[in-house]
Amino acid sequence: MTAFGSVVRHAPSDLPPPPLALPPRAALFLDLDGTLAPIMPRPEQVGPDARRAALLDALSRALDGRLAVVSGRALEDVDRILENRVRFVAAVHGLVRRGVNGVDRLPPHPDLHHARDVLRDLARGDRGLLFEDKDLSVALHYRNVPSAADAVIEAAERLAQGSELVLQLGDMVAELRTPGQDKGKAVTAFLREAPFDGATPVFVGDDLTDEDGFAAAARLGGYGVLVGPSHRPTQATYRLNDFNAVLDWLSASIGRAAA
Repeated sequence: MTAFGSVVRHAPSDLPPPPLALPPRAALFLDLDGTLAPIMPRPEQVGPDARRAALLDALSRALDGRLAVVSGRALEDVDRILENRVRFVAAVHGLVRRGVNGVDRLPPHPDLHHARDVLRDLARGDRGLLFEDKDLSVALHYRNVPSAADAVIEAAERLAQGSELVLQLGDMVAELRTPGQDKGKAVTAFLREAPFDGATPVFVGDDLTDEDGFAAAARLGGYGVLVGPSHRPTQATYRLNDFNAVLDWLSASIGRAAA
């Protein structure tokens, strides 16, 4: 299986920046890498940041707790980077979700065993490739060796075609994950629970994996904000240039809410 967004709505070049004022009773759903933090050559190089920490604290207060991070990272990694500042987190693309009633976690699919072996062996054969094991998914990053893109994607596609795993292509990464969840489903689940129920969702993200989140936000009366100079068609309604622009916009939004 391959993960794709649903109906395409906009070209990024046509998208304006989001309004400074958030919708009444907004709920913010934020991706992490490329959205709240820069993308680094290796995932473990992303760490805590004082400005981001203060901003997340202020956002949570301003929104009465209606703040969630929706990331492809493992839950423990999100908490490490954000210093446990965000209570509500959907990790591994929604396969792990920490909501008001605690942590829900799908079991890993048995087909991951073979995929893990294959991708790990590929990484051992090319020191520029980075293998990442998140228990519920396995990923191979080729950011440091862009020339390996075709080989990595071809191997991942073969594994997906011969299994029930979902192939998720992202920014210089191919990931095979347990089926059953995505970022859009995570947003929908949060909006059924306190403190998110009845809120207007705003989803902010930079990668292909975020398109499901954009679609869910639009379907549920809110909107998506695409981050970065992407040229792909998107379901987001607005666009910001980079993670620094995201932090600036969020800071300004808090100021508007306090005014």
